[in-house]
Amino acid sequence: MKYIAGIDVGTSGVKCIVIDENAQVVASCTQGYPLFTPKAGWSEQDPADWWSATQKAMKQAVQKSGADKNDIIALGFSGQMHGLVALDKDNRVLRPAILWNDQRTQAECDEIIAAAGGVEGLLSYTNNTMLTGFTGGKILWVKKHEPEVFQKIDTFLMPKDYIRFMMTAEKATEVSDGSGTGLFDVEKRQWNFSLIDKLGFSRDIFPKCCESDDIVGHVTADAAEATGLPMGMPVYAGGGDAVIQTTGMGIVKEGTVGVIVGTSGVVSMALDAFGKNDGGRLQFFCNNARDKWQAFGCQLSSGGSLEWFKNTLYNDSYKMLDAQAAQSPVGAKNLLFLPYLTGERCPYPDPDARGVFFGLSLLTDKGDMARAVMEGVTFGLRDIYELIKNAAPTLKPTEVISSGGASKSAVWRQIQADIFGLPVKTQKGAAEGGAYGAAVVAGVGAGVWRSIEHAAELLQDDTLTMPIPENVAAYDRLYKTYRGLYADLKSRFKEMAE
Repeated sequence: MKYIAGIDVGTSGVKCIVIDENAQVVASCTQGYPLFTPKAGWSEQDPADWWSATQKAMKQAVQKSGADKNDIIALGFSGQMHGLVALDKDNRVLRPAILWNDQRTQAECDEIIAAAGGVEGLLSYTNNTMLTGFTGGKILWVKKHEPEVFQKIDTFLMPKDYIRFMMTAEKATEVSDGSGTGLFDVEKRQWNFSLIDKLGFSRDIFPKCCESDDIVGHVTADAAEATGLPMGMPVYAGGGDAVIQTTGMGIVKEGTVGVIVGTSGVVSMALDAFGKNDGGRLQFFCNNARDKWQAFGCQLSSGGSLEWFKNTLYNDSYKMLDAQAAQSPVGAKNLLFLPYLTGERCPYPDPDARGVFFGLSLLTDKGDMARAVMEGVTFGLRDIYELIKNAAPTLKPTEVISSGGASKSAVWRQIQADIFGLPVKTQKGAAEGGAYGAAVVAGVGAGVWRSIEHAAELLQDDTLTMPIPENVAAYDRLYKTYRGLYADLKSRFKEMAE
């Protein structure tokens, strides 16, 4: 039996898994690390914490798998997208990594958009607008606010690429994470150096860019000793978590909708052909498959909204929260929740947006509030789903494959089925998130499976939740009110920010 390892460098921790050649998970281990918020709206981590946690989790996963380490034939990577890891000429980290959910770069994003000739001009370069989460704005922010750091940058990497560098001593990225920098020609699957030159960035700081199933390097002797993996084992490029997690869910054919609820939330659909991102409200990225693309939108506070509610207002376990939410009726007694706790990316790129409970009354209890959070997050995900449908009107979605924290809750799975009006499936391997997708892609690169589509055929369904017609109708009515709230409050959000 041959085995493949996968690593996902997440926001709250790193997950390391080992799967077998039947695509079954045989070991999974997670190690956490801190997140730092030096100022309101800032979000940073120390890359040394990622590497320390990766060494521990990978060694544990190898031991737990029971496999002979020499039977582990490939390693793939996933990780939080858009983060900026700046390295000097001696490969030392110059400053804490600026993360995907950091909101400090709005002025820099505006400057990049203006330099490109407005939103439409920027779309002509990258097929994406420049969002505060993207890497491009972070590079410009460092240039403007930390010039002494910027002058020392020899290369920048995204989070997973830095850990892959620590594993292989090779610096590279790949097309899905490259897409999320906002400086990438998504159609041609390469850096857009015309835009990079226009912005005054040196081409030299941009790492080489590979396809997801390319070999990027091999496990070094030091990394082998630290992780328990075999020295010299091939290491594959992998993918950004928002894309590669859907790959591990089997989202490789048009018509299947992927919904991921982690700290953030993603609604995603694979596209067989490149498509124009009209207006730039969605993200159009390269798929991990070489001849496909991905249309998706990211909600910044999905599972993060429920975690905030549990820790701040509920003060009990997720199991108890779930049970009380189940006792609340559809619509949570006419209570709506806007999940904009850290601003929003899609469908409203607005760093000033904030969370709202709308409709509180003396009848409201904690179960209603918990259910309203689940429903509000899902309404926001439906906003993204509607944009994808409008961008590709010939697509006829038939099902949702759900992953992440929400997929573990029967209550939340039913809410998803009813709000989307589609059957909701979960799959066994998908519960491991981006690490599973990373292992699948590495397995394809190593020749264990012919293609990502072939690997997807091995995925096993775990649960199936059908929509309830009367609930679908009730949620359709509530959704109209939900959609109006942001427009009503947008100017007030800005006032409060000022």
